[in-house]
Amino acid sequence: MDARTVTDPDGTIPVVILAGGLGTRLREETAFRPKPMVEVGGRPLLWHIMKLYDHFGFQRFVLPVGYLGDMIKAYFLSYADRHADFTVETRSGTLLRHDSPPESWRVTVVDTGPDTMTGGRIRRLERYLPGRFMVTYGDGVADVPIDRVMAFHEAHGRLATVTAVRPPSRFGALGIEGDRVVEFAEKPQAEGGWINGGFMVFEHEVLRYLSDDSTVLEREPLERLARDGQLMAYRHHGFWEPMDTERDRTNLMRLWDEGIAPWKMWDD
Repeated sequence: MDARTVTDPDGTIPVVILAGGLGTRLREETAFRPKPMVEVGGRPLLWHIMKLYDHFGFQRFVLPVGYLGDMIKAYFLSYADRHADFTVETRSGTLLRHDSPPESWRVTVVDTGPDTMTGGRIRRLERYLPGRFMVTYGDGVADVPIDRVMAFHEAHGRLATVTAVRPPSRFGALGIEGDRVVEFAEKPQAEGGWINGGFMVFEHEVLRYLSDDSTVLEREPLERLARDGQLMAYRHHGFWEPMDTERDRTNLMRLWDEGIAPWKMWDD
């Protein structure tokens, strides 16, 4: 096997989900729990992201945690109890049967400190990243075709791929001629530049671009990779939305509750 495609010992490519930030713009929720644990449809946003990767066959996850990270640890330590059926004898308290949850994930949770930056968190995970790995953020969902992102990455042969998206506008757009409104679009997708929407694929050599805990992935490392000609962008024209504010959460909850969540690509 080519060294550039070395996988985790269990034979899969690890998915790193950055789950350690403070989430200060959603303080209504994140004062009490880490942002990835804010719920949509009764499940943490982190679960939604993991289900998307699982849909495409990726079931090995590495979660660098920081702020209120013990809540994420506790969630996965009790995952089977939370999401599986069981039978108990009430008089004796004996557990008679414990069915398995539908997901078959291998999850490593690593405490990377409350103040470590995104690149520093990934750097601390090196022992769990023997070869190629994926990285995304724990605070946004999308209908990104992970298999196509991976195929794109394999085809171009560079060290790094980011998924480029156009963020949704926060406000309605008006088309005006004189004083007359000729067009109105409620929160259209921005028509300006592309931004990094996460859903990244990295070769192991990218770790050399990460210097210490203060390294911000989105600054020096990605800037250097771009200068070195080693950074490519997969353009995603579909749904992508971060959960930065309570308004964002309300919108995601509405989409889920109405059964029209674009990121739900898996079967129940």
